Formats: sequence, C-alpha cells, structure tokens
Amino acid sequence: MRTRRLDGRDEPILDPDLPIVDAHHHLFDLPGNRYMLDDYLADVSSGHKIVASVYCETQTFSRIGGPLALRPLGEVEFANGAAAMTATGVYGSCKVAAAIIGHANLTLGAEIAPLLDRCIAAAPERFRGMRHVTIEYPDDRPFKYVMTYKPPAGLLDTPGFPLGLAELEKRGLTFDAAVFDPSLPKLTALIDRFPDLTVILNHMGIAIGMEMTSAEKAGVFRTWSASLRELAKRPNVFCKISGLGMPNWGFEFELREDVIGSQELARAWRPYVETAIEAFGPARCMLASNFPPDGRSCGYVPLWNAYKILTRAASADERAALFHDTATRVYRPYLGA
Repeated sequence: MRTRRLDGRDEPILDPDLPIVDAHHHLFDLPGNRYMLDDYLADVSSGHKIVASVYCETQTFSRIGGPLALRPLGEVEFANGAAAMTATGVYGSCKVAAAIIGHANLTLGAEIAPLLDRCIAAAPERFRGMRHVTIEYPDDRPFKYVMTYKPPAGLLDTPGFPLGLAELEKRGLTFDAAVFDPSLPKLTALIDRFPDLTVILNHMGIAIGMEMTSAEKAGVFRTWSASLRELAKRPNVFCKISGLGMPNWGFEFELREDVIGSQELARAWRPYVETAIEAFGPARCMLASNFPPDGRSCGYVPLWNAYKILTRAASADERAALFHDTATRVYRPYLGA
C-alpha cells in the first residue's frame, strides 16, 4: 500500500494566513517505514501556516537498557532534541514538537512515577503528558493497519491503569486516550473517576467501518455518535479531530491510485467532523494532521484544505479555536522565552 503523503501538493492553499498548531503527529524510523524531522518539515513548509506542532509517542526511540518502566524516557529526549533544533529558526518558522506527549505503561500504576518525574526534568519546557494506546476490537480487521504494534486487550480494565492516571493527575499532566469506538463507554466510566485530569480523545475515538456494508457503517455511526456525545458531557475531556486518513474508518481512499483532493475528503469526513464539533464545541476541539498515518489516504496540503472547507461556516473565533487556540490552551506549546 503506497503512501499518499506527497499527493496534492499542487492544490492551492486555502486561507494561507490562518495560523495552525498541528495538534498530533509522529516521527519514527522503522524498517521500511521512515518519517523523520526532514520529512515533517517538508510537509509543514508546503504552504499552510503551521506555527507549532504537538509530538505524540509511537513507542519508538525508547532506551535499550535500564528498567523497562523508564525506557520510554528515550523518546521524550529524542523529541525534545528535534524541538530544540527547530526552535533555532534554522529549519523554518514552525516550532516542531513544541509540546511532547510521551508513553507510559499506565498498567504499572504508581510505578510510573519515576518516569513522569524524569520526563519533566528532561523536557521541562515541552513535556506535557502521556499516552497509552488502548485500542481493541472484537476481530482483527482494524489491526491490519496499526503502525507499530497491537496492544493487548483489556488494558483499561487492569487495576493499575487508574493508579497510573492518578499519577498524571497529581502532576498536572495530560492523558491522551486512544480507543476504537466500542471502548468509548468504558473510557467514559474510567474518566469519571478523574474529574481534574485533562483528557484528550485521540482521533475522535475511531469509528471502525472497514470491510462493512453501508448499513453496517450507518449502525456504527449511530452508536459512535451517541457514545461520543456522552463522553463530551465531561468538561475535562477534549477531542482531536484527526485520524480520518487511516483506513480504519472505511473510506477506502488508500485503495485508489488517483490523487484524493480536499473536496472529496471533506465530503467523506463531514458527518464525523461535524458530529465531534457539535458534541464538544470548538473550544474543546483541536485539528491535527496525524501524519504520517493519515498520509495513507491523502497529502498534507489536501488534508488541511479539507479541514478549512469543513469549517467555513464557523465564526472567526470558532475557527481560531479549532486550528490554534484549543491546542495552545491544552498543550501550552513552548514557543521560546
């Protein structure tokens, strides 16, 4: 399956002066799957006004020795190094990894405390919180496209997970939650125990639609919408509008050979994006590229053009929240002294 990351670079940039904080992207160097700082810089310099980005973990660049619980510190150190490079201005105006989300095995409970403190010490200006991916599904369809690994099922049910969340809450750190749509109710019940913890739902709690009939997809959409609205009643939960370029939704753009343009993306994504914004409100939604995984469906230029098309009816203040202000308020990207 080829990547479409470079597709659509000749599309005219819509609203080129609209400042954007890309609220979720990755960097990694895996066998046959490389996306490093030079690749991301090439994407963010392609025309949209990306002023800063939020780096999110993929469990890469971990330390190869020492206690297992502390090994994810290596990825935070790596991301902070990339951030320091771009903070110089030598590589353009975008402050890459101005906020950093690391990985912690939250099932370890209080044992993650030393890792959290080490991450704060290693990147005090940029480290903001942790993500522990807890995606699970009744069958293996969605895992054909998981980028690095398939987590074990039942992570949210482990006794240690809420104890790990408590350690984040103590330190004022955030929790990035990654689940598929069937797990949204379980996540909601867990979050109810932590009203003071800032939680960011990744990729709108992906509604799995791959290899389904139209009727089956419609049923998933109804259930997902109801679950999302219920979660949105919690004021400490925010929503990342992202991940729509991954195959799991069932749009099947990754199967086509032609370039997928922003108008077609917007038509396909509209019901999901509008549902999320309606549920959470612009002040609790943030837009993100999720690159490179979303590059399986489209290029960086059409992706942001699609988001701009989808938000045309919003007010100037609402668009500012979606593209910049919410991510800035939640993640506090470091833009220099």
